[in-house]
Amino acid sequence: MKICDLFKQKKAVYSFEIFPPKVGDGIDKILDTLTQLKDIRPDYVSITYSAGGSKNSRTKEIAQIVKDDYGIEPLAHLTCVNSTREEVAAALDGLVDIGVENVLALRGDRISGEVKEDFAHASDLVEFIKSRSDMNVVGACYPEGHPESANMVEDIRNLKIKVDKGVTHLNSQLFFDNDDYLKYLDMVRLAGIDVPVQAGVMPLVKASQFGGIVKMTGAKIPSKISRMYSKFADDADALMEAGIAYATDQIVDLLSSGVDGIHLYIMNNAYVARRITENIKPIIYKLNAVR
Repeated sequence: MKICDLFKQKKAVYSFEIFPPKVGDGIDKILDTLTQLKDIRPDYVSITYSAGGSKNSRTKEIAQIVKDDYGIEPLAHLTCVNSTREEVAAALDGLVDIGVENVLALRGDRISGEVKEDFAHASDLVEFIKSRSDMNVVGACYPEGHPESANMVEDIRNLKIKVDKGVTHLNSQLFFDNDDYLKYLDMVRLAGIDVPVQAGVMPLVKASQFGGIVKMTGAKIPSKISRMYSKFADDADALMEAGIAYATDQIVDLLSSGVDGIHLYIMNNAYVARRITENIKPIIYKLNAVR
């Protein structure tokens, strides 16, 4: 099923993002995560590409398992900046061969010392995918601005190019201040971008996340989260519960504000996904029941 059709059927699409194990590692852990998520029935699960653009990504392998063994629609990430047209075509054909209908088109992280000139931007990848397949193409957006954009205006102009080339919906980068996200959404709509936008939410449930992925993305940390971290950083259980509570509150506020859906970055943590889903399930059900 193409994900774009979900937004025609539901008022609030709800999905998870997982990442494949490293090459050489077993897949037991990710299979256990998927097993625990199966009965939750997210609308789809996105599967990331390897950090740094590794050609040994296991995205296709996990996407096939998600689709065939768990009956959940997969959204396979595909990057391009470190690849030739032939390499991207082969990856795309591989996804088509196993029945994947949805791909998230990303530029990807540049690899130092490796220069490929076939694709400079995610919009180039979108155009390439649409020229050779009927794949449904999803794009990424950045509520606090892409880190390489000069300003928000430039960033949204580039986003409009990507959408005009065939993106059917957008998943946002993680953020923690809903007011910033809603202001960004207003700017996106004023720019003439009318595709659905899912709000990307990452529960901060471990101290390592504050110095890891949050620092890497450059997401702004509101004072409310800073206080939470200062108070509970030395108590793993308390920080876990506080992080789940904050993410739940964030999601409820977003859904109350009428966002198109929630894309939950679960970091392969089925416990966190289940807890948050249990908290918001009545709200999601209510919204989609009155579509």
